[in-house]
Amino acid sequence: MGWWQVDADTLAQSRFVVSPLAETVAALKTLRHGTAAHPGERRWLDAHLPRYRERSAADPVTAALVGAALGPRWNATFLTPTPAAESGGGDRGEAAFARELEPVRATPPGVVRADLAEALGGPVPELLRRDDLAERAADLLAWVWTETVRPSWPHRRRIIEADALARTARHGTHGWAAALDGMRPGLRWLGGSRLQVTPSDSPPLELAGAQLLFVPVTPSRSWVCWDVPPVDGRRARPGRRYAVVYPCAGVLAEEGRRPVPQALAALLGPARAGLLTQLDVPRTTTQLVALTGLPLGSVGRHLRILREAGLAHRRRVGRSVPYVLTAAGRVLLDACPAGPEPS
Repeated sequence: MGWWQVDADTLAQSRFVVSPLAETVAALKTLRHGTAAHPGERRWLDAHLPRYRERSAADPVTAALVGAALGPRWNATFLTPTPAAESGGGDRGEAAFARELEPVRATPPGVVRADLAEALGGPVPELLRRDDLAERAADLLAWVWTETVRPSWPHRRRIIEADALARTARHGTHGWAAALDGMRPGLRWLGGSRLQVTPSDSPPLELAGAQLLFVPVTPSRSWVCWDVPPVDGRRARPGRRYAVVYPCAGVLAEEGRRPVPQALAALLGPARAGLLTQLDVPRTTTQLVALTGLPLGSVGRHLRILREAGLAHRRRVGRSVPYVLTAAGRVLLDACPAGPEPS
């Protein structure tokens, strides 16, 4: 297994980060593989995969670059940079994405080739022995962001922030082992200041005095990365910033909210009625935060009231604890006539 030695100071100062570039790289990985982890991702692929494949067919150099950079052994470091601790993302994420993309575009050609050789575990193909690869990679990421991520960024950001809030709350109550549980395959807290990051064998890394970041993304992709500065055209370890990019719990399943009947909103209040309408299928707290845009604390309070009123209940399913309507809740929802949402 591969693990990181994380001292107490590094762990105490670790933080969750919203990264538009990491979200875009995860989207690129999903487009490249062409497989979906859930129906929402399948709909997203159906909408964007044909144009991505057309673009790849028209640009075989960039297509080969993606295949090499996202290889079976390792991601090319220049294409999966460690986000800055202040990445943020804003409402539309434009400025943050542009800032994060700059280092990708500015990567020297020799460093790009060295990163590709490491990702491939061997020599770089003749097709990729050229000096414009960083520019091509940045242009592709900008296309993926503009065409497939930016239109739904506010919704994605809500899902990401909800996951980070939920894990932060879990850490405060149950510690790091609970906060990291289910974050990505192979990742778990081993104790003794050791964080297992992958089930495969790799040399341990010492993170003393480094910055540790956790980066949620909505596509079902995950990876680890660290900020390793280039020296004489190659990467020189150790780095100073390390990141775990992981798929967050609230999947990108729906883009909009279901209409809330006016009669139900008048009876329960708009926020509580909105939550009740979402519980016709099981949903976790994180998913409800993402779908409604309500703060995590508000969602938790409203769910508690709905449970105490006998309108909803929760049940454990593996690592998740989704909420769903009770029979009484369904009768109440069905009894209210459909209509426009309350103003």
